Amino acid sequence: MALEAMQDSGEESVTYRVQDHVAVITLNRPQQRNALNFDAYDRLERALRRVVKDPEARCVVVTGVDPAFCSGDDVREIMAGPKPAVAPPPVVRHQPTPAAMAALECDKPMIAAINGAAVGWGMELALYADIRIASEKAKFAELFIKRGLVCDVGGFYRLPSIVGPAKAAELLFTGDVIDAAEALKIGLVTEMTPHEALMERAMAMAARIAVNPPLALRYMKEGLRRSAAGDPRELGAWAIETIRALMKTEDHREGVASFLEKRAPVFTGK
Repeated sequence: MALEAMQDSGEESVTYRVQDHVAVITLNRPQQRNALNFDAYDRLERALRRVVKDPEARCVVVTGVDPAFCSGDDVREIMAGPKPAVAPPPVVRHQPTPAAMAALECDKPMIAAINGAAVGWGMELALYADIRIASEKAKFAELFIKRGLVCDVGGFYRLPSIVGPAKAAELLFTGDVIDAAEALKIGLVTEMTPHEALMERAMAMAARIAVNPPLALRYMKEGLRRSAAGDPRELGAWAIETIRALMKTEDHREGVASFLEKRAPVFTGK
């Protein structure tokens, strides 16, 4: 196992480790309920970019140190506090939040292990994951309307496709808080677990994913991304080209050989 705290300033606001081909990114500001300040946003973006480049990582789990997953923006620093030496982009920007783009552009399967409140941008972060598993203590809310703001790209781009346009509109327009049971009911999460079992369940899911061929996993995720916005004929053409390319890989040959030889496959990402 490799473990590294992504820090240069004394506060380990985001940690990164890899275990058995699963990268774990943890928000680590528990006293602030893992609210994101400028520094934490930057470190989260870098951690998500690192996953893409890390040859040991085949899947990523994003979580927070108890008691929260992520309570959104650090209001004291970002909305009311002194601004950093280099001013952040204005609220109305030509590009989404850099951390949001890093999450959307992560080409490896992402699981959110939601251990507590996921509100504001914390809910956005959960939405960027491909799979969401919630502790029984989890809470969710798109609180932006309560601050006189609109959501980031997650609420507009991801939420309607996950829970449906009408339910997404309800959550965005009201800013209501829902619990884990309601999140499971509307399909926002795929599983609700006892709090103490959350990481075990998330890591077990990640392990089931990480044993599969890395290249095929990345193309599978790309196919899902294209399906959300692409023409079916274009998607079909892309899928055929991708299948032809994957059939030339060592992992494909290993998948066939292990089946014929009735043994567990060993995939190398080649």
